[in-house]
Amino acid sequence: MSDKEVTAQEIVKKHSMYAAGAGLIPFPVVDFAAITALQLKMLRDLGKVYDQPFEKDKVKPIVGALIGGYSSTKIGYGVGGSLMKSVPVLGQAFGLVSVPAFAAALTWAVGKVFIMHFASGGTFLDFNPDKMREHFAKAAEEGRTAAA
Repeated sequence: MSDKEVTAQEIVKKHSMYAAGAGLIPFPVVDFAAITALQLKMLRDLGKVYDQPFEKDKVKPIVGALIGGYSSTKIGYGVGGSLMKSVPVLGQAFGLVSVPAFAAALTWAVGKVFIMHFASGGTFLDFNPDKMREHFAKAAEEGRTAAA
């Protein structure tokens, strides 16, 4: 593994842990805003490693398309966990268990897919979410296992 790949992997690990921490924010929607911000920061950092210019306005929709294409039941699980935090006691307990793991897995998957894309010579501008969905789903499963 090259120094560039090692650095990139460390960035993904770090931001996945931060995303899990953001999943503990007790307020629905605020947690997902924090997770999204961390994912964008991770992509900015990965862009620096691979000498790719980062423009938030162009990258944010790409990430949304990638995550939005992920199985709707899986996305629903994460969003539902976030919203459950507003239900006293049981809902809060469910949200505090499910959302951090979900956030870490999604962040892990986003990072892994972009590392693969950048390592093969891709850029933010030529990233195709449709072509990466299978890799994303596999990486999300990997991240879920690692977060468990």
